[in-house]
Amino acid sequence: MSDLPPCPKCGSAYTYEDGPLLICPECAHEWAPGEAAADEGAKVVKDSVGNVLADGDTVTVIKDLKVKGSSLVVKRGTKVKNIRLVDGDHDIDCKIDGIGAMGLKSEFVKKG
Repeated sequence: MSDLPPCPKCGSAYTYEDGPLLICPECAHEWAPGEAAADEGAKVVKDSVGNVLADGDTVTVIKDLKVKGSSLVVKRGTKVKNIRLVDGDHDIDCKIDGIGAMGLKSEFVKKG
């Protein structure tokens, strides 16, 4: 049996070597043997202008955003303090004064 690691993309155990790369025959993903460990947990969230965001940052909303399920609007220029980065289609969990806890997409905020 082979001592090759499973595919980091689909988890298939049928990986094989092709020169310096490992290849998955099921999803056609190719990677270098040391690359798989470096990619895990390295999700980078960037704001609308490309600045890297981190937990605890303060961001500013760049566009009026309607709050789903209510008539409230988060106005452009609203500062949001102490954000938390999460996985999902909304990258940021936060609390906004006057509205409460909500999720934001990183494409609608800028750092600072």
